[in-house]
Amino acid sequence: MPDSIGTPALWGGFLVFLVAMLALDLGVMHRKPHAIGAREALGWSVFWIALALVFNAGVFYFFGPQKGLEFLTGYVVEKALSVDNIFVFLVIFSYFAVPAAYQHRLLFWGVLGAIVLRIVFILAGAALLARFHWIIYVFGGFLVLTGIRLVVMREESSPENNLFIRLFRKWMPVTNEYEGFKLLVRRNGKTYATTLMLALVTIEATDVLFAVDSIPAVF
Repeated sequence: MPDSIGTPALWGGFLVFLVAMLALDLGVMHRKPHAIGAREALGWSVFWIALALVFNAGVFYFFGPQKGLEFLTGYVVEKALSVDNIFVFLVIFSYFAVPAAYQHRLLFWGVLGAIVLRIVFILAGAALLARFHWIIYVFGGFLVLTGIRLVVMREESSPENNLFIRLFRKWMPVTNEYEGFKLLVRRNGKTYATTLMLALVTIEATDVLFAVDSIPAVF
């Protein structure tokens, strides 16, 4: 039985498996962009949840009940917090009029960016906790303030109010239409971001805000 969950071999195997699953999703199952119906979406949701539970069973078996329960708790917390993400993504799709055939692939690239960003947040949080244990109370206080803010403030989220989007528009010109699934186009010797790129930037920026809440919650 492994005595550590931090060995390079284990993390290497986990990353290889993660990349393989992402490749299966985009490169095989969704190689051709298409609108995903409710039945297909439900099927994939059941598949990913079942896969997570199988992984959780492996954690229970190899590392004991404590680690298994910690993983399960973190997964349930993240799953619960992800519910509001769905509504925000729907607002983004509606605001940018993202074609249904492009929505899955757009979210896929958004997930890749989210994985990178969350790895950064997790490593930074773990390093802080290892060095300053009292930081856990800062995380707890932050979550309390976030909860109060959600109760008191009832403003509807709108992509046009996103600081990242306003800065991005100032930094790069954006077209007013879609160019297939292209994120960048060249016109008259100048590079433009497409509306799809702007939607992707909005999703990534929104996920940063989600991570600020969810990572401290898991810690």
